[in-house]
Amino acid sequence: MKFLRRFHYNAPVTLTFSLVCLLALGLGRITSGWTTEHLFMTYRAPLTNPLMYIRLFGHAIGHASWQHFLGNILYILMLGPMLEEKYGSKLILEMMCLTALVTGIIFNIAFPGSALLGASGIVFMFIILASITNSEKGRIPITFILICVLYLGNEIVNIFRDDNISQLAHIVGGACGGFFGLFLANTGGIKDEEKSFNPPSEY
Repeated sequence: MKFLRRFHYNAPVTLTFSLVCLLALGLGRITSGWTTEHLFMTYRAPLTNPLMYIRLFGHAIGHASWQHFLGNILYILMLGPMLEEKYGSKLILEMMCLTALVTGIIFNIAFPGSALLGASGIVFMFIILASITNSEKGRIPITFILICVLYLGNEIVNIFRDDNISQLAHIVGGACGGFFGLFLANTGGIKDEEKSFNPPSEY
């Protein structure tokens, strides 16, 4: 038991999201893609279909392959703990859910004949949000500008490239990260009592 107490579940939202994505990938393999198609990817469907609303969030959990999963989750594991420490687990979860929802809606409107899955929108939200995390109220950090130009500029240039990568999801996710970061910077960030709850070490 002493050995287990040395481990700390330091970023509950980041770690739980990563585990859920891994579980969704495993379910997709077990069900030969059924769960991925019906729960973990979003595409244009009748608004009377209740699964449509689940998929607007669930698409951020689903991944097409192990390589796809790793490409997104590694970024999330690198950036997530720092952002949770800064903004708190509850607020980070809200930003992730809102990013997934906005990305899903815009994608379905813009590309009615295609499907979207993967956490890349959240990854780009994290990247842009991290670039503005230490900004002062009323000031725009140069790192934020450079990241927007280099990351989002490249996605805008390649938005219509036929490579099975949704540049639109990256752009929307990055825009959400920029909005969240600037809004929180201009409102003074987050109060100490709203920061993430760190569970006892035995958990």
